Amino acid sequence: MASKSSSAVASSYSPAVRRRSHQKQIDTDWTRPDSGRGFTQCRPAFFRTGAVNCASGSAYAEFGNTKVIVSVFGPRESKKAMMFTDTGRLNCNVTYTTFATPVRGQGSDHKEYTSMLHKALEGAIMLETFPKTTVDVFALVLESGGSDLPVVISCASLALADAGIMMYDLVASVSVSCLGTNLLIDPVSEEESYQDGGLMIACMPSRYEVTQLSLTGDWSTPKVNEAMQLCLDACSKLQTIMRTCLKEAAAASPLEK
Repeated sequence: MASKSSSAVASSYSPAVRRRSHQKQIDTDWTRPDSGRGFTQCRPAFFRTGAVNCASGSAYAEFGNTKVIVSVFGPRESKKAMMFTDTGRLNCNVTYTTFATPVRGQGSDHKEYTSMLHKALEGAIMLETFPKTTVDVFALVLESGGSDLPVVISCASLALADAGIMMYDLVASVSVSCLGTNLLIDPVSEEESYQDGGLMIACMPSRYEVTQLSLTGDWSTPKVNEAMQLCLDACSKLQTIMRTCLKEAAAASPLEK
């Protein structure tokens, strides 16, 4: 895996907060576990493409203690046993290393995340541009620090772009946890463990299209609307960071040859 360059700096993508006069005040005595972030502050995001030399495209993402690497292979010829189709196929797989969580030796495939990753990316890829072939996306969570799936989705989108796969837009993803009356954006593992509800959005910000929405727990309609707005705002800013990463990689590639 490629190491970080000295010029690389983690970027912030926190959403703009829309204050309401009737909004209940947040308990200022309570602080978030990771360096006392504000409730609407996201962790600094770091991206790097070209992390795996043998892959068609790859990306590494680091959001606080959450570290993910994604490799893309293909397009390759689909297996003969598969039914004929005039569009391409997307194959996804999400796994955890044995040292990803505090409890060692529990690394495994994550079928639910695999399915959600596929749904989040499928709508953004121009599958008709590679008929009769398959693109494989392999995501590996190196360290689980919270909000793992949104980081995996964003990193996978960047890896697909690095592989030259035609897409309608980059997919950015952000999640929010609901604790009591408070909304915590980009939650860490500890916050996710005792949340009352969770909401995750994956979207194509430039097209104003949501590719995946996941909602768990108990939510009121006003809270859902507020959480969605926070996520969409953060996704738009996160995509800007992702685009900057691609531009920097493209500008640096002629110098490396």
